[in-house]
Amino acid sequence: MPTMPPDISVVVPVYQEEGSVPTVIPRLLESLANQRRSFELILVNDGSRDRTGVLLDRFATQDRRLRVIHLARNYGQTAALMAGFLACRADVIVPLDGDGQNEPDDIEMLVDKLEEGYDVVSGWRKDRKDSFMRTRAARCANWLIGEITGVKLHDYGCTLKAYRAHMVRDARLFGEMHRFIPVYTSMHGARICEMVVRHHPRTAGKSKYGYGRIVKVLLDLVLVHLLQRYQTRPIHFFGKITQWAWLGTAACFAFAFINAIYSQDPWAAFWGKAPLVGTILFVLGFIAIMSGLVAELVMRAGFEFNAGRYWDEARRVNFAPAPSEIPVTKPLDAATEH
Repeated sequence: MPTMPPDISVVVPVYQEEGSVPTVIPRLLESLANQRRSFELILVNDGSRDRTGVLLDRFATQDRRLRVIHLARNYGQTAALMAGFLACRADVIVPLDGDGQNEPDDIEMLVDKLEEGYDVVSGWRKDRKDSFMRTRAARCANWLIGEITGVKLHDYGCTLKAYRAHMVRDARLFGEMHRFIPVYTSMHGARICEMVVRHHPRTAGKSKYGYGRIVKVLLDLVLVHLLQRYQTRPIHFFGKITQWAWLGTAACFAFAFINAIYSQDPWAAFWGKAPLVGTILFVLGFIAIMSGLVAELVMRAGFEFNAGRYWDEARRVNFAPAPSEIPVTKPLDAATEH
């Protein structure tokens, strides 16, 4: 008989963390074992080139509740999280970082809050143990994201969150979109709340987040805002461009005709800068409406068929059924064979 699925699935993306893994994994297992709910721990090795993968395999051989996915190369945290989400068996998914800065004891508190009727419980590192500049930059980014998307959270960058599994399994996240998961869930009617969680200073390894990610976050924010408003109707976005471009065309030619009348030069309506600008705007509007039609077709095709996987997995550990889980079939006797 197949085993019952666990109560919670904990997903931990890991990249180049050989210094943290020996202490973080035992701490996670100890904390989860002392909580009220059954669990599975899914570690996603995001193409680490150090000994991270070897260490994860070693822990997996000692505890079958620990399951490991090795990605073929480094795809980024978003892909690693999505690979873990799709592999989860529980109805509640809790991701957290593999650097030891999140407190695993807070998982139980977040899941308790989730069971009060929420779909997403987001962690807030109120007393964040990072550098002053990084903390200030994060506050500005969180404020900006909240103002643009309307989903106001204090800490979008905190990986430690609790989700209803159905809210994130079908998400299609690319680039650096993992920090915008609450926005995606809100687009599907999720009830979201926030809770203060503990945060520890990094004791081993090196942070993978530099200030260069600020530009990526801003670009992804633009994309999220457009998806938030036009995901199911992209032609409306391009239609607005066409609308304003063709209004500009009308204004340019109107100016040219008025100028021709006052200057008593009929050719002024067809030659000059105003008609040229008007023609350029008309072509721009035509291109925009054609782009909208293409985007509409792509969107519809995506909804019809989109597996959402853009990463390759090298191998998995502890995902095959254990010998005790494989049903034993009795051999057929001679009478049955005939």
